[in-house]
This record gives sequence, structure tokens and C-alpha cells, in this order.
Amino acid sequence: MIPVKENIKDRRAFSRRKSDNVGGKKGKLIVIEGTDGSGKFEQVKKLTKRLHGLGMKYKVLDFPRYGRGSAYFLEKYLRGEYGGLGEVTPEQASIFYALDRFDDRRELKNWLKRGHLVLSNRYVASNMAHQGAKISSRKERVKFLNWLDNLEYGILGIPRPDLNLVLYVPAKIGQKLVDKKGKSSRKYLGGKRRDLHEKNLKYLNKTQKVYLDLVRIFPKQFRLINCMEKERLLSIGEVHDKVWREVRRFVKA
Repeated sequence: MIPVKENIKDRRAFSRRKSDNVGGKKGKLIVIEGTDGSGKFEQVKKLTKRLHGLGMKYKVLDFPRYGRGSAYFLEKYLRGEYGGLGEVTPEQASIFYALDRFDDRRELKNWLKRGHLVLSNRYVASNMAHQGAKISSRKERVKFLNWLDNLEYGILGIPRPDLNLVLYVPAKIGQKLVDKKGKSSRKYLGGKRRDLHEKNLKYLNKTQKVYLDLVRIFPKQFRLINCMEKERLLSIGEVHDKVWREVRRFVKA
């Protein structure tokens, strides 16, 4: 059973602006979210194969964009060069990630304008979940989420997703799956296996709770994909069947 608890009760306290991508022949932005090790990359890969087979126009994004200049500060943060989790405020850390998306904003908007279906591995909700997890007070966390919503979608003008799919895998299992990743794909860590977030299981559990809050409070914007069947981790194919049932609503017949 998924441990959903009531952490944020006031829906009116969180911004609920309409998607920037509705109407006309504009494309759609679909985001695959979830805690570390939940299989986001694999699901994006499966979706691209399916969309290609259907002859769909699609593009793929992957955040953070490690190795790019726009990820300079967030890479240093994840390596712990600015201190531990408690030494970098949610506001400070979230700015690092938001600017990485801002750097890609024009290209993303052009893709959507041309009618592409854009898939993103992580997006703004990752920022909300990971940084919101640092705030224990529900009232202060909601205040932070409002601030971050305005920063990314308002001030920076980053396109709002049409759908966020949150993959649920218990944080303890996800942490073990992270350890199986090859070091070649994690050069930004300088040889380390886990980043500042991934090595702290307590923090990952808090992050997951924020994700579940978002799913429960905003069901039209966030949908939960349970990757577990009791104690069994579903296969990539089984999870993809669930993901596709949500995504196919945005695929033209």
C-alpha cells in the first residue's frame, strides 16, 4: 500500500494556473517524475520508441542537463561543495535547477509551437519535491511551493506541463537501483556513486511524500504510476503499460 499522508490540506494555497500549452495546434509537454532510481529514464526511452513507431513528432528533454554550463551550480551543490543539505536553503538550491530549465526555455517553446509532443525526464516538480522535502512545516512548505511555482512558470516563463507522471518506487529500493548505475553516466559526481540527495534515505522518503502530496491535491496535473505489486517491483514493460495508458490521451489518432 502506498503511504499517502495528508501534509498539505489547503488547495487554494498553491497556484493552479492553466497550462501554457492548451489550445490551437500547440504541442504537449509530458513529464516523467519520481524519486531517484524509480526508472524515469527507462520509461522516457520506451515512450520515444512507441511515438517513433506511430510517426509522431516528438522531442526529449532530460533535466538536470549535466555537463552544460547551465548546470554548473547545481552540479557543485550535488557534490556537496556548498555544504550539506541543511546548509543550502530550498530557495537557493531551487534557483540552480530553475536556471538550468530557463536556459532551455526558448527551444522548448519552439518545439511546442511547432506541435511536438515533448517528453521530459524530470522538470519543475522535481525541484518542488526535493527542495520542499527540506521544510518540515506544512504551512512553510506550501508557501515555498507557491514561491517556486511563480519563479519557474511566472518570472522565468518556463512552459507549464500538460501532465506529470510520478513513478512510485519505495525510496529504499530506489536507492539500491541508483547504485547499479554506471559511473560513466554520473561524471558530474567526480567518481562518487551517490549525490547529496541520493545518499540520504530519510531525505528521499520526505521527497517522496511531497510527490505524493502533489499527486493527491492536483489530480488533473499529476498522476501516480505505482511501480510495485505488493512487495514486487514491476518490470519496465509492466510499468510502461501503465504509463502509456496516461500518455495515449495526448496522442492524435
